[in-house]
This record gives sequence, structure tokens and C-alpha cells, in this order.
Amino acid sequence: MMTDFVVSSPPCVTIGNDILDIGSRKARRQRGDPMEMLPSASAMIGTPGQFDLPAVANPAMYCRSHFASVCGTGDENQDVKFAKGTTTLAFKFQGGVIVSVDSRSTMGAYISSGTVKKVIEINPFLLGTMAGGAADCSFWERNLGMECRLYQLRNGRRISVAAASKLLANVMSSYRGYGLSMGTMIAGWDEKGPQLYYVDDDGTRLKGKMFSVGSGSTYAYGILDTHYREDMTIEEAIDLGKRAIYHAAHRDAASGGINNLYHMTKDGFVKVHSIDVNDMQYEFADERANAMTT
Repeated sequence: MMTDFVVSSPPCVTIGNDILDIGSRKARRQRGDPMEMLPSASAMIGTPGQFDLPAVANPAMYCRSHFASVCGTGDENQDVKFAKGTTTLAFKFQGGVIVSVDSRSTMGAYISSGTVKKVIEINPFLLGTMAGGAADCSFWERNLGMECRLYQLRNGRRISVAAASKLLANVMSSYRGYGLSMGTMIAGWDEKGPQLYYVDDDGTRLKGKMFSVGSGSTYAYGILDTHYREDMTIEEAIDLGKRAIYHAAHRDAASGGINNLYHMTKDGFVKVHSIDVNDMQYEFADERANAMTT
């Protein structure tokens, strides 16, 4: 005679997820705690999908008077002053484009980081630099990378440097007066050869052979104006980009850290080096001493 055995399965226990529920509505419901009432719409900080605005009569004027960006010698007498500092530069020569930057991030006298990557690799044939607000530069140049990729997918060819810089300038122009802080250079190589443009948060767009942006740009321009030649060799161009950043970092307290240098060629960009500017101090020490004695 056969006997049927019924095997009862043990209760299902979820292991490892309870820590994720700590402080959640699910955990309070499992403990039997009373559930609090949801806040009313008027008590909520903001509506999902919408920008939060200051609870004042004129939000635009409030933001303008308290959070306006200050560049150079300008002062809007706002309560929060954004004291930025950096040195970025780029120049064209017969062998392509050299892009050279420092890596120090500052807010006035406070140095928040010494390893910021201020060259944004938009695509293999397009580079952007960061000067101003790091969040603004990083976000909008990465957004530009997305737009450039979409252009390539739609049209079957790479976007030109002129068109890419125009896209960025159009976006900056549409956000003029909203408090963005950005001074960038767009460098690349297209069918017309090496190209270099400057774009800032006002929507200004300039084409040129040489630009330097940031608090240390005046020192960098001094070196560039003295030694720049369009017929430089690649080695001479690399040395000039490296030397300009060193002198800017030596004189400008808001610049320093690592010198990241890129060379844009017809085959795409090449990262040449990342050198601590403190090492350049010893590298150029004898040269500087000899120059002072003559």
C-alpha cells in the first residue's frame, strides 16, 4: 500500500534586500508603524519636471542680484561672488592644433582640486576646453558631443568644426542672462584642415589662430606672442604650449597642478603628456637663471 508524503516547503525569506529598505515606507509598513500623511502640494519643494524658483515676487531679479557671475574687474554687487581661476590655451600651426591646459580648480583662495581634466574629448577629431564654471562647461560640451554624433548618424559624415562651434554658440545665446559661466575653445580637424574657435556664455563665437582663456591667460599670451610662429615644428609647438602653461601657473595663484597637452592632427587628437608644473619649475630653473644674468 502506497502512502503519499507531502513535503512542505520552508517559508520564502528574502535575504540581503532588507538593508535597502531601511527608512522606507515599505519597512515602516512591515513593522506596522503608522504611515504619515503625504505633504500637501503647497508644502512640497517643487513640482517634478519643473524648475524650482525662489519664492519671491521677482525670481529673475533675485537670481541676478544674488548669484550673478563676475568675470575680470566686473562686479554686480551680488551676495555670492564666483571667483574663478584657470589657464587654457590653444593655437594653430602648420602641423595641426596644440591644446594645453592646467588642472587646478579654485573658488577664490580655496583650491578644491588639482587634477581637473579641462580638455573634453568631444570626439576623436574635436576637443573642447573648460574655463569658467566646471559644471556648465562639462555639461554643455558633452551635450555638444551628443549633437555631433547625431549629425554624423543622420548625414553619414563628421560635422565640421565651424558647425560644431556654431551649435554651441547658439545654445549659449539662447541661455544668455541665465547665469551660465563658460569660456571655451573648440579645436578640431575637418575637410578644411585644422580649425580653432572661441565660444563663451554670451554666445560670442570667434575664429582665430591663437586663444588663451582664464585668469592666467595674460601671462600665457605673453609667452605665445613672443615665441609663436606658424611654421613651427611639432616639437617646438609642444614646447611652446608647455612653456606658456608653466609661466602662467608660476605667476597666477589660481592656475597650476598638471599640464595636460593635446595635439590635434589629421588622424585625430593625440594626448602628448601630463606633466606636473612643479617638475617644470626645476626643468626650466637653469634656463631662467641664465636669462636673469644676461
